[in-house]
Amino acid sequence: MVKKVLKWTGIVLLVIIIALAATPFLFKGKIKELVLKTINEKVDANVAFEDVSLSLFRSFPKANVTIEKLSIVNKAPFAGDTLVYMEEIDLDMSVKELFKGEGEPMNIEYIGTKNGIVNILFNKDGVGNFDIAIKDEKEQPADNKESKPFALNMQKYKVENLRFRYFDERSKINMVIDSLNHEGKGNMAANKLDLDTKTTAKLSLSMDKANYMNNVALSLDAVLGLDLDKSIYTFKNNKALINQLPLEFDGSFAMVEQGQQIDITFKTPTSSFKNFLGLVPEAYSGNLATVKTDGDFTINGKVNGLNGDNSIPKFNIAIASNNASFKYPDLPKSVQNIVIDTKIINETGVLNDTYVNLDKLSFRIDQDVFDASASIKNIVENPLVDARLKGVINLANVSKAYPVKVDIPLSGILRADASTKFDMKSVENSQYEKIQNNGSMSLSGFTYKGDLPKPVKINEAAVQFNPSRITLSKFDAVTGGSDINVSGTLDNFYGFVFRDQTLKGNFNMSSNKLVVADFMAPEAANAAAKKAEGTEKTEAPKQVAATDAVKIPAFLDCTITAKAGTVVYDNLFLKDVSGKMIIKDETVAIQNLQSSIFGGKIGVSGDVSTKGTTPKFNVDLALNNVDITQSFNQLDMLKSIAPIVGVITGKMNTTIKVGGNLDAKEMTPDLKSLSGDLLGQLLNTTVNPQNSKMLTALTSNVKFLDLSKVDLNKKIGLTFENGNVVIKPIDLKYQDIPIKIQGSHGFDQNMNYTVAFEVPAKYLGSDVNRLITQAKGDPSKIIVPVNASITGNFKSPKVSTDLSKAATNLTNQLVQQQKDKYINEATDKGKDALNKLLGGGKTTSTDTTKTTTPKTNAETQKQIEDKAKEGAGKLINGLFKKDKKE
Repeated sequence: MVKKVLKWTGIVLLVIIIALAATPFLFKGKIKELVLKTINEKVDANVAFEDVSLSLFRSFPKANVTIEKLSIVNKAPFAGDTLVYMEEIDLDMSVKELFKGEGEPMNIEYIGTKNGIVNILFNKDGVGNFDIAIKDEKEQPADNKESKPFALNMQKYKVENLRFRYFDERSKINMVIDSLNHEGKGNMAANKLDLDTKTTAKLSLSMDKANYMNNVALSLDAVLGLDLDKSIYTFKNNKALINQLPLEFDGSFAMVEQGQQIDITFKTPTSSFKNFLGLVPEAYSGNLATVKTDGDFTINGKVNGLNGDNSIPKFNIAIASNNASFKYPDLPKSVQNIVIDTKIINETGVLNDTYVNLDKLSFRIDQDVFDASASIKNIVENPLVDARLKGVINLANVSKAYPVKVDIPLSGILRADASTKFDMKSVENSQYEKIQNNGSMSLSGFTYKGDLPKPVKINEAAVQFNPSRITLSKFDAVTGGSDINVSGTLDNFYGFVFRDQTLKGNFNMSSNKLVVADFMAPEAANAAAKKAEGTEKTEAPKQVAATDAVKIPAFLDCTITAKAGTVVYDNLFLKDVSGKMIIKDETVAIQNLQSSIFGGKIGVSGDVSTKGTTPKFNVDLALNNVDITQSFNQLDMLKSIAPIVGVITGKMNTTIKVGGNLDAKEMTPDLKSLSGDLLGQLLNTTVNPQNSKMLTALTSNVKFLDLSKVDLNKKIGLTFENGNVVIKPIDLKYQDIPIKIQGSHGFDQNMNYTVAFEVPAKYLGSDVNRLITQAKGDPSKIIVPVNASITGNFKSPKVSTDLSKAATNLTNQLVQQQKDKYINEATDKGKDALNKLLGGGKTTSTDTTKTTTPKTNAETQKQIEDKAKEGAGKLINGLFKKDKKE
């Protein structure tokens, strides 16, 4: 019996499971049709979703409908803007709702969303992007309206990880509620109910570029009384936290035709000074449970009035503390005599009438006292700021009294006695005469780490505040092996701080030694160090991330006149450096930069820009009397343009105009992108052909040439573009042999050059000259052109000469000299002389039976030319191919 019951029970369960699994396939089409109908009837926007699925297991015993990747994108006037995106929407309902007939709405009992985005935007005309409901031209009678596919009968709802943004183009208010998690439960079918809610989020708020909150952590557990008939919402039991500051709310707000009627008060539930530390994010304030505090800290606020199109509620918020102190148990010092008196007030309901008074902010650490006060009025139309700072702070004591997380312990003394009074329109319009500054600030013995590869120790920095400008009277600092001293003026400091304008200034900078790597990003500095040490490995090019690229700050508009005893850049040591830099629009313009280097002088003018995706540069270089070996050995760009390291020694004067792309990370030239030209004058140079495979190959083919005796003190011109260097024809001379060099090579070291020689007959050998003399010829009038072609690359050159053309040319000259003398006579004596000349001294046979006397001058000339070709070929071949010892 028991076995039979178990058997039937198993069968029934199996049938139920099969039914539950099969039902979604039966009803999926119906659910998807209802979703589409709901959207199409109600929304005037571009709506899309990936899929709609139905499950009887996910929320058992309820049926669950999941809508995946729903997006609602606006039409004009917000065309293309995303109003809503939900990665997932879950709807729970009773299973019996699936069996309702057509026209009967399905009652939804739960709605949940995950990973959503909501953007509420108002344009300059006050139109909102959320008004997307389809508007009927004529309202239909109640009994003739279309039935609703879904009806709400919710008992709970949940929102997970929502990002909500509100932006009003008119007021420039931008509010972002990020990481919003919210849930509520209650009988939402009733007109009056208590809704139990839990909320956490992070809030950021700014207005017209002024940031008021940045990722402030919020949480609220509240029971809200809802009167849906009267649209009144009342705070009941609630507990809120702003960061770790506790607040309690009381009152209500109501939805009325003109907007929202608000009547709310809030306060800190206790007056402990821990409330103030609770305003600081926990990551920076540490564990407050163990902190010992004295004195009080309270926040009391009241908001009352209509929030409508032309008004805001009146409010009065008071933040106060009197003679308070706190001490962390693990730290040796405490903060004493804390006084805070701040009020944020609006008495009229007009936003521009809001004002902030920081009447007093004061504290003491040991014997150092710091005071501040400020007021801000007319906040919308033209904010008026009046502020004062006075006091001394020993920064080393800050970390001894408060758990500051820093890489390097704080040190240094900050002194301030300054006041300022200005309005924002004067800042925007650079009307410095309307800005009132007085006093000074100084910082000494301070060490800053930041993103630099090495800490910066500020020995002393002093700023003077004058009515029209701010003067940096002294800035003395060291970092790594560098020291810098800067002084100058800032002309637009407030515009930079408050209105995101460019920072304008003029500075003078001096340094005994400036190591560029000390100021580079860590990775670039390490690469430069490895390169200098010769340990850098060749790797495949990598894509440079935007965050790794070196960028010239876009906010700078300043001029720096600089002098330095020594500047170290990569493996270069520049002495007595002076010049001017103009930094503007993400570009550094260099004017008249002078330096001693490579035993001579160098001058630089040009610019470097990081404004585009790829950094670019254009510079003019003037090298005067510099050492050739050092220049071409240490400058990779010169080495690629003219690889003559170790081959030519001496001095040179050179002007180079060059431009191209820079590596975005290390700011070094991309050789393949270079274009420009070089004009140089070699001075007191010598050639070491044994150090060049190319020159060794050339002298092996042209035996009479001794390159160590070639006069190179000539002007040289070349151009380069697209990875190729083209040398303009260069006229040189070896003894009395004219030489012309021209051609090109690539930065990949492949080359294609020609060297043309005009060789006098005296270099053809003693035998040739003796025979020419015996023939009563003129050797001084015989010049043989010889061309050498150099290809391959600098490590494996290929040299060839045009011997056949040289032989032909010599033939023509010999024939020309002899034919005038012998052609007309055409005697055996003449022919014998020519045979001696071209035949190596052999006489012509006197056997008249074997010798045919030419009968015409043409036959005589042809015979002479044939003999000349044969003899000249042998001579030329011997000249260029014989061993040097011969």
